Amino acid sequence: MMTKRLYNAMLREGIEPTRHTYNILIWGMFLSLRLNTAIRFYEDMKSKGIEPDAVTYNTLIHGYFRFKKVDEAESLFVEMKEKNIVPNVISYTTMLKGFVDVGKVDRAVEVFEEMKSCGIKANAVTFTTLLPGLCDADKLAEAGNLLGEMVERYIAPKDNSVFMKLMDCQCKAGNLDAAVDVLKAMVRLSIPTEAGHYGVLIESFCKAKVYDRAEKLLDKLIEKDIVLRPENSFEMEPSAYNPMIEYLCDNGKTVKAETFFRQLMKKGVLNSVAFNNLFRGHSKEGNPESALEIATIMSRRGVPSDADSYRLLIDSYLRKGEPADAKTALDHMLEGGHQPDSSLYRSVVESLFVDGRVQTASRVMKTMVEKGVKENMDLVPKILEALLMRGHVEEALGRIDLLMLNGCEPDFDHLISTLCEKEKRIAALRLLDFVLERDIVIDFSIYDKVLDTLLAAGQTLNAYSVLCKILEKRGATDWSSRDELIKSLNQEGNTKQADVLSRMIKEKVATPPKREGKKKASRVA
Repeated sequence: MMTKRLYNAMLREGIEPTRHTYNILIWGMFLSLRLNTAIRFYEDMKSKGIEPDAVTYNTLIHGYFRFKKVDEAESLFVEMKEKNIVPNVISYTTMLKGFVDVGKVDRAVEVFEEMKSCGIKANAVTFTTLLPGLCDADKLAEAGNLLGEMVERYIAPKDNSVFMKLMDCQCKAGNLDAAVDVLKAMVRLSIPTEAGHYGVLIESFCKAKVYDRAEKLLDKLIEKDIVLRPENSFEMEPSAYNPMIEYLCDNGKTVKAETFFRQLMKKGVLNSVAFNNLFRGHSKEGNPESALEIATIMSRRGVPSDADSYRLLIDSYLRKGEPADAKTALDHMLEGGHQPDSSLYRSVVESLFVDGRVQTASRVMKTMVEKGVKENMDLVPKILEALLMRGHVEEALGRIDLLMLNGCEPDFDHLISTLCEKEKRIAALRLLDFVLERDIVIDFSIYDKVLDTLLAAGQTLNAYSVLCKILEKRGATDWSSRDELIKSLNQEGNTKQADVLSRMIKEKVATPPKREGKKKASRVA
């Protein structure tokens, strides 16, 4: 290799290497992981009568530790002192690091104590080397004392990750006050605290149910915009921010939780657990508009929502007396792939119905049936009746048809009877036509009621048309006013219709009325 060639050329030209030359050569060989070559240079150095100095020993000790040759390194350290070469802070730090790297933390502590007894003060590298080793060996009391010494001497470590390690170890050991002291030490040493440091503490306080202290830490985090610092190398983990957000949302502090989470969002965080906690929190606090805003963000960014979140949102709108918005939320719930239960459907339907939004209630009912939900349908008859009463006949018939396709039959007798009593003759006629066309069985008294209503209103031709259909579908009828209808037809000049009706009645009189029809579906009560 080039180094050896240069060394040999140097010798050929009669240039004698110095201690400095050998120190560089030994250091280079260890750096290149050439242990034997490094040792040969050391032996060569001694053979030339060049005495090693502290740099030589420090380099050799470091090299031996790199190759896990602990005994050899210790022997050199002893030899160094025997030759009255006083170990310096680098010597002790090298020994510390070597022992820590091989897991001999107790020996590292002994070396550290020896160093202090010799009046040699540890530097930043020393502290940075020893602290992680103490943490790994669960010597947290010693680590805390070492940290105190660092603060007292105002020595900041070269690697700030040691604070995270110490804080994490203290938290895992349940020493939460000691963990907070680590954060305070960082502040006193003017070391920037990061979101990850606060996260470790917040997570631990939440696990310990000490939420008030966790919240105080969060307040500092929000106030100082620590989450948004671009230089952060330790970000806050979901295991830290999710319990905090959940606690705030469960205790009427969703606005604060959202303020915090929006800072996280600016860092690219789109955690579904956090989003759903905010969603539910706003709803429970009676702020459905804020909850819907969160739901909209979730939808836009592809964050999955929970069915329970939508249920709470709908309940929130209903409590505020805003059924139309509750219906919109229900639509969002369905679009999100969630299936509302029958009681939730009913709550929305009832609220819309009471608010006079019959057609909107009807649309929710339609969705309910299409989704196969057949429980809590006690409002269906009222909706059908209201649609018919308001003249939305086609819509009502469409809903009835859908109900029957799904095995549910409304009470036709009641509906037609009510329409007749309220003199909604057109609706009654359309509904009766629907019944006759589908061969649905209703009580014969209902036929009579429709005919009586039409006749009383002077709608003889309509009564004639209905009676003809009844005779065709059901055979003979004992309607008491049939003769009066024939008489009225003749008086109005509709003699042809009167004649046709008379013949049909005579033909059917010998045939008993048909009582059977299509098999009934289960009736909607």
